[in-house]
Amino acid sequence: MATVTLDKIVRIFPGADNPAVTDLSIDIEDGEFLVLVGPSGCGKSTSLRMLAGLEEVNRGRILIGDKDVTTLPPKDRDVAMVFQNYALYPHMSVADNMGFALKIAGTDKSEIRERVEEAAKILDLTEFLDRKPKALSGGQRQRVAMGRAIVRSPQVFLMDEPLSNLDAKLRVQTRTQIASLQRRLGVTTVYVTHDQVEAMTMGDRVAVLKDGLLQQCDPPRRMYDHPNNVFVAGFIGSPAMNLTTLKVTDGGLQFGESVFPVERDVLSKAGDEVILGVRPEDLDVDDSGRGITVEVDLVEELGADAYVYGELPGSAATDKPFIARVDGRTPPKKGEQVHFIAKQDHVHLFDPESGERIN
Repeated sequence: MATVTLDKIVRIFPGADNPAVTDLSIDIEDGEFLVLVGPSGCGKSTSLRMLAGLEEVNRGRILIGDKDVTTLPPKDRDVAMVFQNYALYPHMSVADNMGFALKIAGTDKSEIRERVEEAAKILDLTEFLDRKPKALSGGQRQRVAMGRAIVRSPQVFLMDEPLSNLDAKLRVQTRTQIASLQRRLGVTTVYVTHDQVEAMTMGDRVAVLKDGLLQQCDPPRRMYDHPNNVFVAGFIGSPAMNLTTLKVTDGGLQFGESVFPVERDVLSKAGDEVILGVRPEDLDVDDSGRGITVEVDLVEELGADAYVYGELPGSAATDKPFIARVDGRTPPKKGEQVHFIAKQDHVHLFDPESGERIN
């Protein structure tokens, strides 16, 4: 087990105009579970492959522990990678798949069997050791791939979207197992996903990438409550944060029929307009008719809660819907107009030009 340091690493693919990853710097603690998340093409898998030694690092350096591994081949980095497609040998048994890397390394047969059986016990695979991969479900195959990584006792686990081939129910179950297993083993882990819910529920810290640039790296709660910019605010959270451009007026922001109060020193950092972000759960229904008016297009009933999707006055048809969480037992009806007030301590203000946080 070891720390991992990504020190301003850059990857430029041949013929590309822009780097796939630009000056990525992250210090990962020993035993930490770090999740790289972002939309397709943001550079997260490329970053992981650079760490694994499968992609060249054009600039910068990578350290595992105190050792500079930037130019070392994958076999000399003491890392184990779990792939999206499992990458199991179909003609081998589960036990042989799990112990294959140790066999190649010349490990004694009795030690291989002992380590395979130990990993199988941890992963609840003992009864499947003599089966071939084709006789297993998707979730069981993924656990075999995990077992193959565990038996090597590497310093670092690398996981590239390992759950994306599983159905929704199994994905939720397996991500819980992986997070629990990692904490039990205490192995430093870097995990790549495009699913922000997966990232928030699994990681000790989450690193959000966009266009090869690191946007924010923080614990999930800090990222949810204090996003650094508009991109992170809109990407993290399900349903997504409402982001609305409002005009600056005396004492605050013009929010529907009322003025949302904002401290003078915060307003001094803004221009004529500010992007206000508020999460669906941080909106209260106001029966007095104040606040912002939302015409209800859809009500998504989830039992105790319901989500209201609607349009703001003057919004274009292409704008994202305005979303608010309400009491599931007394939700409004489609076509009804509802007034909402944002909770004072749970709003986020961003600069419209730079997208950066200003409060």
